[in-house]
Formats: sequence, structure tokens, C-alpha cells
Amino acid sequence: MNEYDSDFLAQSLIQNGFFHESEVDRADVILINTCAVRAKPEQKACSFLGRMADLKRKNPELIVGMVGCLAQMKGKELMKRFPLLDFVMGPRELGRIVEIIRKIYDSRQKIVATGLNVAPPSPVKCPGYFQEQTSGFISIMEGCNNFCSYCIVPYVRGREYFRGPEDILREAEHLLSEGIREITLLGQNVNSYTWKDRNEWDFSSLLYSMDNLRDLLRLRFTTSHPKDLSDDLMACFSNMETLAGHIHLPFQAGSNRILKLMRRGYTREKYLELIKKLRDSKEDIAITSDVMVGFPGETEEDFLLTLDLINRVEFDSLFSFKYSDREGTPAERMKDKVSDAVKVSRLKILQDLQNSITFKKNRTLEGKLLTVLVEGTSKKGGQLTGRTSSNKVVNFNGEAHMIGSMVEVAIQKSFINSLKGKIIGS
Repeated sequence: MNEYDSDFLAQSLIQNGFFHESEVDRADVILINTCAVRAKPEQKACSFLGRMADLKRKNPELIVGMVGCLAQMKGKELMKRFPLLDFVMGPRELGRIVEIIRKIYDSRQKIVATGLNVAPPSPVKCPGYFQEQTSGFISIMEGCNNFCSYCIVPYVRGREYFRGPEDILREAEHLLSEGIREITLLGQNVNSYTWKDRNEWDFSSLLYSMDNLRDLLRLRFTTSHPKDLSDDLMACFSNMETLAGHIHLPFQAGSNRILKLMRRGYTREKYLELIKKLRDSKEDIAITSDVMVGFPGETEEDFLLTLDLINRVEFDSLFSFKYSDREGTPAERMKDKVSDAVKVSRLKILQDLQNSITFKKNRTLEGKLLTVLVEGTSKKGGQLTGRTSSNKVVNFNGEAHMIGSMVEVAIQKSFINSLKGKIIGS
């Protein structure tokens, strides 16, 4: 979502005479797009902002703005803490970026723009912006109505607001015309998508419409909430040609007691039932998830139930992290906080377990022929890289003209985070 928002900001400025500068010390405008879902990204954003102070002293005309969820959560506080900031702007106000920068140029006034009762801005179409890119994002909704006890998202991105399907499909057609071949639909909870015009739309009907788009090779979506995962949506994995065989389905904890404290709206039994239905729909579907350790009141028994769920499901991979208080959430006020030492210990045990599962699952792919969408050159250089339908990263030797196309790759060797292969055909 932050990457999508950053692209929106960049295109808005490019359309108004700016261009992207790779060297930060030569920029006229620096935007820091932030996340507030956990403590670590907040700390990193503030640390980066602190390093911008020298640039501001050398160039008083430099405009520095902080945007996104942290800006929404701590707008005025950030302005006081960092005098170098010219403005802060929340996610719902991004459509005002050009207006705000013009005001600062004209009057050098400082601006706090953190309204939540604003519809998300319409997408910007900047010809050529996505050239040489294979994958792109489309936001289909903004905000969340779930109010999980630990989560700051409803407070910084507001309540659910859905975009119309025709608007979404037009944006998809624009991305495809720019050369994008894989689209990921974004939302805090895509499963809750609904729209009513001449027809009544849910998320599965939106997916079927996307599946009919010419030039679309692969379709993904994130993130799904287990309590809203419908049978119709799960059936899409066996019925759609372009839909990738991968779902990200956060479970957060394996203990019903902790799930209730988290206000997640499902039980471990319900979650395991959904996993079975997904694998009945598509046997080889890849399932990834989010999980946290050290939620307030989490006992050793609760933690063992989380490990048990991981063993039962055998996720392809996990985003795992330590619980951290988010200001203003109900969990912040809960007692029986788990010590950081215990959280560190539990996180290592959990990650070691998941690494062993991921490596085991990846090893089963050795010798198999997989279809890979080529995304570009690998970070190590000298090779191409791409992803399978199941979202596995594959590196292999190939030619630059293959970027943006599907190739068949024989998997030769597996690692924790990637696979190595050899092209067989396209």
C-alpha cells in the first residue's frame, strides 16, 4: 500500500513539472512515506528524518514532508519534534500534494493535513511512469472497520471506503497499456469489498472481471481477513486462469484466548477449516501469513498453540514479529505485558520452526518445471529473476528480452528465500 501511495505522489509531482532525483542532497522536495503498524518502521522513519536536518540547514528552500500513517497518527507532535518539517499529510489527504507544496513555495507556511473524512484521490495517469516494470499495484479500498485490539490502521487510514469496479478496471487497463503484466489488488481487507450499481459486486465478482482483461498474465491480491474469506472467493483459485496460486491469510496467534483478546473474529478451528477448504479448491496453493509473539497476557501455553498451528498448516512462509504497543489502541492499555526478552526468545523459536518448514517445502520443488513471470535482473546481477504462481522467487540465466514474459524453468536448487533454475522454454 505504501509503494502504491508513493507512486501516486511521484506521478502527481511529475505531472506538475518535477522529476525524480536519485541523489537526496540534490532534491528540492523530499517526501518520507511512513508506516505505523509496528514500532520499528516508525523508528526508522524518524531516524531518516533526523538525518535530513543537515540538508535543510544547507538549503533552507528545501521542502521536507512526512506523509502516510505515522504522519496521520502524530501530525502536530512531529511538527514540534522536527522543526525542519514543512508539512505532514495523512493517507486520505494525498490528493492535495501539489496544492500543499505550492502553498509552501508561496508563503513558507507549515501545514498539517490529517483529515480522515476525505475520499481517497483518483489515480494519476502519468504516461511512461511504469515503463520497464512488470508488476504493479491497484488499491481497491482504503481503511478498515475491524478494530483489532492491537491495530492502529482504522485510526490512521479511517473506515472502509471502496472504489467502483469501473474505476478499478480503467486503472488496470492503463497499467497494462504501460507494459505491466502482473497486477496486485490492494486493501486492508480486500475480502470485504462490496459495490452496488446496476449489479451487486463482491470481491470474487471483481476478480472475475479482472480475469477477462487482455494482456493480464497474472493477478494477485492482499490482504485477506479470515473472518471474511467466502466460499465464492476460495473457488476463484480453481476457476480463474490468471489468479496466482497464493493467498496471504494472517492468523496472528494460535490460541483462541489470545485471538479473542485481539478481537480477530475467528477461532483456530475456523482458521484450520479455511485452510482445508483452500487446499480442496487448489491442492498446491501456497499459503503465507502474519503472526506475532508476545501479545499482552500470552502464556507459554498460548505460544505453544501458535507453534502447533504452524506445524499443522505448514505455511510456505511467515511474516513474524514481536508485539509492540500502538498508541491509542485497546491493547496498549492491557496488563500482563510480556517482557522483551521473552518475546525475543519466542520469536527465534518460531522463526527457526518456520525456516525448517519453508526449506522443506522448497526442496520438494527441486527437479520440477515451474512457470515463472520474469520481472527483471536479480540483485546479484548477471541473472534474471521472477516469481512463480505460488510467489516463489526464482533466479536463472536468460536474456533481457524475456522480461515481462512467462518462461518455463526447471528448478535445480532450493534455498530458504529463493530457488535457482534453468530455462527450458517460454
